[in-house]
Amino acid sequence: MMENYEIANKIEDYRVRLSELEKAIKIDAVKASYAEHQQEMAAPEFYKDMNSAQKVLKKVKAEKDIIETHQNLVNGLEELELYFELHKSGEENLGSEIEVLVKKIEKELSDFETAMLLSGEYDDCDAIVELHPGAGGTESQDWTEMLFRMYTRFAERNDFQVEIVDYLEGEEAGIKSVTFIVSGPKAYGRLKGEQGVHRLVRISPFDVNSRRHTSFCACTVTPVIEGDVNVEIRPEDIRIDTFRSSGAGGQKVNKTESAVRITHLKTGLVVSCQNERSQIQNKEKALAILKSKLYQLELKEKEKKLKQITGDVGENSFGSQIRSYVFHPYNLIKDHRTNYEVANVGPVMDGEIEGFINAYLKSEYNLR
Repeated sequence: MMENYEIANKIEDYRVRLSELEKAIKIDAVKASYAEHQQEMAAPEFYKDMNSAQKVLKKVKAEKDIIETHQNLVNGLEELELYFELHKSGEENLGSEIEVLVKKIEKELSDFETAMLLSGEYDDCDAIVELHPGAGGTESQDWTEMLFRMYTRFAERNDFQVEIVDYLEGEEAGIKSVTFIVSGPKAYGRLKGEQGVHRLVRISPFDVNSRRHTSFCACTVTPVIEGDVNVEIRPEDIRIDTFRSSGAGGQKVNKTESAVRITHLKTGLVVSCQNERSQIQNKEKALAILKSKLYQLELKEKEKKLKQITGDVGENSFGSQIRSYVFHPYNLIKDHRTNYEVANVGPVMDGEIEGFINAYLKSEYNLR
C-alpha cells in the first residue's frame, strides 16, 4: 500500500509532466485548430476536392486523438486528487483504488508523452538497423548476437515485423554483421535513439580463465525512405558484387551466388542483401536501402542536421558508448546520454527497452 507522501509525490509529478506536455504540444492551439477544421468540414463544398478533404480529415483525427487523450488525463488526475483527499481525511479507505488509478495514469501519461515526442519528419518510417561488432573479437560477435535478439524481441513485443536483409555469422560464435528492417507504426521514431555504440562488461564464456571482458557493438539506424525521392544512382557510380549467401546455415543457405553487395564509389557506402531467393530481388532490395542512405546523407549535407537526422554512431571502442550493459561485478544497464538505468538486466535483454526509448525521446525533445 502506498504511503500518503508517495501519493502526494506522484500527483505533483503528474501535474508537472502534464503541464510541460501541454506547453510542448500547445494544447490550446490544437483545440482552436480542431474547431476551425470542424467548421471547414461543415461547408457544402468541403468534399469537392477529395485530396484536400482527406488531408483535413487526417489532421482532424490526429487533433481529436490529442484532445481526447489530454482530457482523459486531466479527468484522471482530478479523480486521483479527489480520492486522495477523501483517503487523507479518513472518511474512506481508498488505498487500493488509488494504486490502481496511479498505475493507469502513469501508463496513459507515459504513452501520451511518447506519442507526442514521435512527431519527427521520419518517425513514421520503418527502420533499417545494422549491427557491427567492435573491439573484442568473438566476445563482441556474441554480444552483437545478443543485441540482435534484444531488438527482435522488442519488435515482437510491439507487433513489429522483422526482415533480415544481410546476416554474416561469426567464425566461432555470434554475428560478424547483421542488417534487418523493422516495420511497424513509428518504428524509426522508436529505434532512432538506439544508434551508437553499446558496451558490454561480463565474465566471458569464451575465456578459459573466466576473466572479465569488455565488448562493443555499433548500431546504425536509418529510416526507410519510400515514395519519390530525388536520388539518382547511376550505373557508373556503383560497383555490384555477387556472392553466396551465408545465413544461419543448413537449408536456409542458398548455394548459388544470389547475394548482392553494392558499393557506392563516391561515398563509400556499402549495402549487402542475401535474404531474397534471386539475385535480381536482392539487387532491388540493396538499391532501395542504398537509396535511403544516400537520401539521408544528402539531407545531412544540405540541412546540416547530422544529429537531428541520424545522430552520431561514434567510434566502436572505449569511451564512445551511448549505453553500458554491466553483468559483472554487478548488474546495471545505464544510458550515458539520459542517465536512465535499470538494475534488472534480464527483461531488458529480452526486449523491454521502452524505458530507455522514452527517456531518450524526452531528452531530445527538451533540446529542440
